Formats: sequence, C-alpha cells, structure tokens
Amino acid sequence: MARKLRLKINGFISLLAFSSILLFTPVISFASASLSQSDTLISKVESIKGISDVKSLESRHFNQKYTLFIDQPLDHDNPAAGRFRQRVFVMNIAQDRPTVIVTEGYGAGYVVNPAYREEISRLLDANIVFVEHRFFLASTPDDKNWKYLTAKNSAYDLHNVRKAFGDLYKGKWIATGISKGGQTALLYRAFFPDDVDITVPYVAPLCRGVEDGRHEPFLSKKAGTPQERALLYEFQREALKRRAELQPKFDSLCEVKKYKFNIPLEEVYDFSVLEFPFAFWQWGSPVAEVPARGSSADVIFKYWMKISSPDYFVSETPVTPFFVQAGRELGYYGYDIKPFKGLLRLKKSKGYLDRIFIPDGAKTKFDKGLYRKLKRFVATTDKKIMFIYGEFDPWSAVMVNEPKKENVVLFIEPKGSHRARISTLPEEMKKEAVDILNNWLSQ
Repeated sequence: MARKLRLKINGFISLLAFSSILLFTPVISFASASLSQSDTLISKVESIKGISDVKSLESRHFNQKYTLFIDQPLDHDNPAAGRFRQRVFVMNIAQDRPTVIVTEGYGAGYVVNPAYREEISRLLDANIVFVEHRFFLASTPDDKNWKYLTAKNSAYDLHNVRKAFGDLYKGKWIATGISKGGQTALLYRAFFPDDVDITVPYVAPLCRGVEDGRHEPFLSKKAGTPQERALLYEFQREALKRRAELQPKFDSLCEVKKYKFNIPLEEVYDFSVLEFPFAFWQWGSPVAEVPARGSSADVIFKYWMKISSPDYFVSETPVTPFFVQAGRELGYYGYDIKPFKGLLRLKKSKGYLDRIFIPDGAKTKFDKGLYRKLKRFVATTDKKIMFIYGEFDPWSAVMVNEPKKENVVLFIEPKGSHRARISTLPEEMKKEAVDILNNWLSQ
C-alpha cells in the first residue's frame, strides 16, 4: 500500500490517482467561467479564516483551480503543541454543485497536473476539495514529531477543512480516497459521521496488526487460479535457486541507483523475491508475461525488477511516514517464508517493518484501537458508504466485512486489482453503483 513516489511505489500517484486522468475526458473548458467570476471565487477563498497562499492553477476540467494552505494544530487535543500548514487544492465547477473531499493518504503533488480529475467528481459533476495528508510533501510540519502522526489527528484535519469550506460549498459532500486514502476516508467518517453525506473508499484495507496474517493465505489460495499461483511460485524459486547468477546483477543495480538499505543486500534480495506475488497481483500484471522456467538470467532479472524492484525497500523515503502509521495503527502485511526453506539467506521475516522501514525514534507497539473502531463503525452505522475492491488484489484479504445493510454497499471487480474503480466494474455493476450514488445524492 505504500508503493508511491518511486517507480515501484508509484501506484498511489501515477498508477492510482492518474488512472482517473486517463479514464475521463474534459467536460468543462477554462473559458466557461468569466474572469469576474474567477476573481469573486478567489476572493471568497482568500477570506476564509486560516487560509493562506492561494494560487491559481491551470485545469482542463474546472472553471477555477487553486492551491492553498490551511493552518492546522499539530495535535488537535493539545493546541499548545504548535501548528503546521496543510496543503489543499480546490477545483470549482459551481458552488451549487456537490463537493468531493478527497482524503489523500500521501502527498498530493500530482494534483497540480492540469489533466487531474477524480472519478466521483466526473461521475457526479462535482467540485473537489483535495486534502494532502499531514507529514507528506508540502504538509510536513517543521516539528516532525512522530507522535502527532495519528489517525485521529488526520480525521480532525479533514474536519477543519470541511468546516472551512462549508459556507462556500453548501450542497452535498462526498468523501473519497484510494487505498490508504480510502482508509483515511473511512476513518474520517468514523470520527465525524455527519461531516459528509456519502463516503466512497476505494480498495481500502482494514488491518488488525503490523503483520495482519490474512494476506499470505490469500496469495496462496485466492489470488488468480491454482495454475497461475503455481507459475508465480516457480518463478520465485527460480530467482532464489539462481542466486549465483542473479545476485551480482542485483547488487550492481542497487549500486548504480545508489539505493541505501537498513539490511544487507542478500536480505534485500530475499525480500524482493518474497514481495513478487504481492506486487504482481496488486497491480494486475499479465500472467502471460511471466518468464518460463529455464529462461536466461537476463530475462528472469529484467522481469523480476519490473514487478518487485528493490527500490521498495529503500530506507528513508517520502513514504516513510506511511510505514510509521502502519507500524502504529494502520497495520500491514507479512511474508510466508516456509515454502522457500533452504533457499533464503533470511533467518526470519517477522518484524521486517521495524527493521527495514521505521526510523528508530518512531518505533512503538501496534495499537488495535483504530481497527476495532472502524470495524464497529462499519457494522453499526446508518451512514451511506460504498466500498470498491478488486477480487485478486491482496488488499482485498483485509477488506471490510461484506455489509448486510442497504446503506453500506460493496462492489468487487471480478479478477480486479488495486486499480479497481467504479469505471472498471462490469457494465451492469457499474450502472448499479452509479444509480446508487445518484439516488443517495437526491435524498
């Protein structure tokens, strides 16, 4: 879930968020709003308490688009702890239209792109208020104290943004996000059930531990067909058995790229092999491209690096804050090393998150409180929520329990991956999802 801002991790930016750019075509031109209307809107935005540095941006889809900063407490329970500036993007269709609040779980640099448009905004012809997550990119506090990076604080951040723009956009509000952003949309609704009218989390995990334990059996029993799973398993064994040929290539790549790790290269090698099926199914890679047993070392290595490059295991990256959150309350996944006994240099994989990703000053015991809160909320809420998942996405191993109420609905894209969206659902399922959203919006 943390594959972002690096080639392998780009899923949460270019592979996820930018998918909505490619899927939809422009519906509104820049010229559709007059200069006077633009001047009026920006003056309204600038007048909102706590808002600063409002700047206009180009957009292919919206009448006006702005980037700005909102003043936030570092700790919403302790105002004396200090403050930071959180980056927000506003994209305007019309003030009487619904508004989508995008609860990004990471950085929001990609939103600057003039082609950006989020799926729900496209489907419902809605405005967007896009909120970058605290501790990422331009929303990183000067005081980077990890104790302030909590789900509760992020929910209160969103609540403050919602209050700030409530007088500007008085129509219905929809919260949505992808992956960790979807998880953020869900926790935001759990902390503030009445802030928005509808919540649409995409591929949102609900983990119960640092190494949850449900991903590994999902990969061995549910992702793909038995034949496809066997093919991936054989590829992993091939990469491990041919270490003498492949480790020099692996080491050379890491040296050229100047990757820095917290563990020895031989262990990074092993983890990159263990990561292979997770990454493969997460992004829906074509099975036909997997090299056959006995392929040349160059062919094996090139494909392996395409799917699960070691850049994912680099220490101290822009996604380090995510791993801190994962280790503390969001949870993550583990690796099953038993099938590869005798082929690994690793003695164990348990506890790898602490060893590889989490800075020393941020390590702490996992708290199940958030998991219990979200699980209970989904089971008991009367609020309108639509979950979207992909059938073969490993994160579907930790999806919410299938709802039994009309106000909480779940769509699973057949054979789908972490790229699952309303637009990628089968036509009949897609129509049902859009009809539900429109019905909820009319209530």
